[in-house]
Amino acid sequence: MSCLAVSNVSRAFGGLRAVDRVSFDIGRGELVGLIGPNGSGKTTLLNILSGHQPAEAGEVRLGDEAIQGLRPERIAARGLQRMFQLTRVFRRMSALDNLMTAGRALGLAHPGALARAGILLEELALSRVSDLDAGQLSGGQQKLLEFGCCFMSPPRIALLDEPFAAVHPAMKETMARFIRAHHADGQTFLVVSHDMPVIVELCPRTICMNAGAVIADGPTRTVLNERSVIEAYLGGAGAA
Repeated sequence: MSCLAVSNVSRAFGGLRAVDRVSFDIGRGELVGLIGPNGSGKTTLLNILSGHQPAEAGEVRLGDEAIQGLRPERIAARGLQRMFQLTRVFRRMSALDNLMTAGRALGLAHPGALARAGILLEELALSRVSDLDAGQLSGGQQKLLEFGCCFMSPPRIALLDEPFAAVHPAMKETMARFIRAHHADGQTFLVVSHDMPVIVELCPRTICMNAGAVIADGPTRTVLNERSVIEAYLGGAGAA
């Protein structure tokens, strides 16, 4: 059954078609990679899906509900959570309070939010810094914290925009381990990344965009070896 359905979604900025008639479905429990060269439209597409930018045409459905045109907080409340490429945390609040704020925004009562935050702090190796202001954490720890905020109430789908960029390998593995474990429990993910080894290791299916359009969609290794993908993104070298 479809979790997220994108049908002929388009968005232009002046004469540039940043997203050009994009269509795909993501089933419940899928773990899907989204790749493409810089400027291919990936982040603009995520902005549309999460309500941060409007589409000019097309439809986005979360389950059986059309969500295009809804405000971001309404889309989040319906179960679509978004992690941003540029980390967004409350720098003058503790790591614990960042998670608590995310949980309360999603409707969790205080005891439930506190219990869930404790689980996530442990799972993401942030327990020892839980009382520090987020601004005192390393860049990688801040990224882990924002990542955790997406899961204070398990979402119907998590959209992760470059979660592994500029992150220490140990923290990258912490996130990858979390994604693997929760995917095994049925969590649905759409992961944007330029880190091809991680995409190959994590994602059974990958979608590739170029110049605003989807140019390939299928099993990850098959997609990475398609000529159109090699020419657009991999600079002429096929996947191993």
